[in-house]
Amino acid sequence: MTLTDGIGIGWLSPTLTLLTSENNPFGDPLTVVQSSWVGSVIGLGSLMGDLIFGFLIDRLGRKVCLFIIAIPNMIFWILTYAAKDVTYLYIGRFLAGISSGGCYVVLPIFVAEIADSSVRGALSSLTMVYISIGTMIGFACASYLSYYLMPCIIICLPVIYILAIIGLSETPQYLLRHGRDEQAKKSYYFYKNLSSSNTTSESNENDAAKIEFETFRLQVFGGGITQKITLRDFFNLPTMKIFGLIFVLIICNQLSGSFAIFSYTSHIFNELETQLNPNNCSIIVGAAQVLGVLCAVGLVDRLGRRILLLTSMLGMGLGELGIAMLKDFASSEFLAQNEWLSLLLMCFVAIIASLGVVALLFVIIIELLPAKIRSIGTSLSMATFSSFIFVSLKIYPIMIYDYGLNVTMYMSAGVCFFCFIVLGLFLPETKGKLMTH
Repeated sequence: MTLTDGIGIGWLSPTLTLLTSENNPFGDPLTVVQSSWVGSVIGLGSLMGDLIFGFLIDRLGRKVCLFIIAIPNMIFWILTYAAKDVTYLYIGRFLAGISSGGCYVVLPIFVAEIADSSVRGALSSLTMVYISIGTMIGFACASYLSYYLMPCIIICLPVIYILAIIGLSETPQYLLRHGRDEQAKKSYYFYKNLSSSNTTSESNENDAAKIEFETFRLQVFGGGITQKITLRDFFNLPTMKIFGLIFVLIICNQLSGSFAIFSYTSHIFNELETQLNPNNCSIIVGAAQVLGVLCAVGLVDRLGRRILLLTSMLGMGLGELGIAMLKDFASSEFLAQNEWLSLLLMCFVAIIASLGVVALLFVIIIELLPAKIRSIGTSLSMATFSSFIFVSLKIYPIMIYDYGLNVTMYMSAGVCFFCFIVLGLFLPETKGKLMTH
């Protein structure tokens, strides 16, 4: 599903070029205002998806929600194929946003609850791996496939996803919360690959499995997940500190430009007066982003979350400072003679941002939140995240146009340095934290 979500993100840029031209497959060229809404309405849909699935995940369960998130995405591709005017795309992109928001809420919680602590960081980081790979695939497919062929191919992915998750069990934490202890035991054995056989030869192994599950069960109930949630669970000093840290994380993720910069990569290369093809540069930067996220997957459970995140913030700030200074002080002749320099700086920002700021957001949010309020807290956090996606996608092109690329990059670098100081002082390491607390 995250791969499909990434393809939808990558689909946008080449498709908008087509839709704003005379070759628009379903009518007159889109205006600038219409194009901006096609691009940004996914943020509003994501906000809605965060709230909807935050409400449903503890009522219907993780597995049911896993099925539901595929449906709006499938409708998006159907509406894209059937579009007769831009209204179809508004509705379709909004529904794609709902699916995307559901992914950000349901998948991190599901993965965190079924994964062993030794691989939890890597598995959770794979979300951004597939979004990054999907974005590259979407860009390439939308560039080289016809408008009507692409939806027919991509709609197969959510169908495959639905078939693939049929055999998965509900998470043991959810089942324990709802008093289904026997099913919770089976689920725990399933995800931990423990034997529940009653044969004599395996009796010792079976006894060990029972002891392990009982220990897990006591840890879950000790985390208070079966108790009624009250306002006091949110408005206390430790929890408010956690939400403050999450807010700083979200600000860093979005106002540092980690999403908007990569959405407007071609425009940034034009601003830097490079003689290289901007679309080819965008693909190279996209590949660098994938490389950075893959490095994060390999390192997050070895080095920990904190050191990767802080390294990423500091490096991203320095890279954006370099881009701003290149725009500010380099002459047109220097840029023409050293056209590789702007590409190198953008690739550096892509890799270092993906190493922590991009890859670890969901991991750290899930691990910071207490088990009792994890579902609601994740929903609220992702709703805030989606709101900032909408804001960043709106303000970055305006800032670049009105104030210049240099001012925009100075602002982004300033956000990185500010968040580096705050999180360096207050963010705890969450590697190895029990998901029952």
